[in-house]
Amino acid sequence: MHCVSSKHAVMMVSFCQGALLLSLAAAMAVYADIKVDCGPDFVTLMWTEGRPQADTSLLRLGSCFPTSFSAGEAYFYVDLTDCNFRILVTGDVLLYSNDLTYVASEDSYNLAFTHPVVCAYERPKDWYSSQQIYDPVFKTYGLGDLQFTLGLMNDDFSGPAESTSFPLGSIIPIMASVVQKSHQPLLLLLEECVAATTPELHPESTMYPIISNKGCLLESVSSQSKFEPRQKSSEMRLSLQAFKFAMGDEVFIHCKLLAWDPNGLDSTKKACHFVKGHGWELLDNLAQSNLCDCCESKCKSRRQRSVSSEKHGMVQKAVIGPFTITDVNS
Repeated sequence: MHCVSSKHAVMMVSFCQGALLLSLAAAMAVYADIKVDCGPDFVTLMWTEGRPQADTSLLRLGSCFPTSFSAGEAYFYVDLTDCNFRILVTGDVLLYSNDLTYVASEDSYNLAFTHPVVCAYERPKDWYSSQQIYDPVFKTYGLGDLQFTLGLMNDDFSGPAESTSFPLGSIIPIMASVVQKSHQPLLLLLEECVAATTPELHPESTMYPIISNKGCLLESVSSQSKFEPRQKSSEMRLSLQAFKFAMGDEVFIHCKLLAWDPNGLDSTKKACHFVKGHGWELLDNLAQSNLCDCCESKCKSRRQRSVSSEKHGMVQKAVIGPFTITDVNS
C-alpha cells in the first residue's frame, strides 16, 4: 500500500500504518511523482522521474543511496535508524525527518533540489520525563562514509526503549551499530564505555566504568551484564544491569565505538565478558578466549599497528542519555 501519490510540488498529508506522513513541497517544483510509506520502523520511498535525462542514481535519502534504481525510478527501503534521520519530540508526536536530494552533475541539464520528508508517530509512553528537542534514546554519528549509531532499546532489541527510567537491578538494553557503504565488512566493537552525570566528560565529572581495558565488560564480573550473541558483525548488543550510580539523577553513557577488520582480533581489539563458572570469554570466538586473559591486568597489542585506519573513520565516540536509574525501595 502506498500512503502518498502526488506531484512533487504539492503538500501531502496522509495516515499510513498508524503513522502520520508529512511530505512538504520543495522550494523548486520538479515534475515527478513520489510515493512514500511510513512503516513502524522503516520508510519506503518510490520516486518516478519525469524530467528528460535525469539520472535517478543521483538521488539520496539523507546519507543513503537508492536501494534500487532504473532509468525513470528510484526506490528506497531504509530503517528509521539509518540515513541520518533527524528525531524531534513535540507534544505527543515523535517526528523523523530527512531530505530527499538530487545531486546534479556539473554537465547536467537538471538542477539539484531538496525535498523534505517527515514521518510522524504517536510518542511512546514515558519517552521523555520532560519536553526535549534532543533524543536521549538514539544518537547517530557520521564519520567519513561510516555511520555509527548508539541507542537504548526495548527488552528484545526490536525497537527503541519505551522509557528512559530503569529500576536498580533491571536490564538496560543497549545496541551499537555501524553502517558501511564502501568498506569491506567490518566488525563493530565497544572499546570502552563509562557512565557519567554530564553529557560531556570533564576531569571533574563523576564517572562509573562499564567497559574498559580495550573491550572488557567490567560490569559482567559482579552483575548479570553481558554481551548478547551477535545478529550481524556490524552490530553489538549489550544487556547492562542497572547499577547503583547517580540514583534518580540524569545519567549519560559515553562509549568509544570501533569498526575493525573481523580477522584482526587481538588483545586490544575484542569483546570480552565474564561468564560465571567459566571466566572471561571472547564474544566472537570462544576458542580464542585467551585474548581476554589480560582483562585482569593491562591489555596491550603484541604487534605494531598502523594508526592510519583510525584516521579514516574507524573510531567514533558516542553518547546516549539522559536516562535515570531509580531505587525501587525508595
